[in-house]
Amino acid sequence: MSQDQPNNPLHGITLEMMLTHLVEEYGWEQLGDHTKIRAFVINPSLKSGLNFIRKTPWAKAKIEELYLRSIRK
Repeated sequence: MSQDQPNNPLHGITLEMMLTHLVEEYGWEQLGDHTKIRAFVINPSLKSGLNFIRKTPWAKAKIEELYLRSIRK
């Protein structure tokens, strides 16, 4: 972890890393249920999910929150 942000658990973690972890942890269908993001339910892919998350602040916040909860288990 960097000295610049020692208390930020997301520092150095990309959206792609978060989404990949969440898909491995939950699968697309369950991830869609948890987040209510349609891009994860209808023809899901890492590329389309990342595009949506990057353009949509509320979706990014949901992914970050779910990621933090999943790593604290």
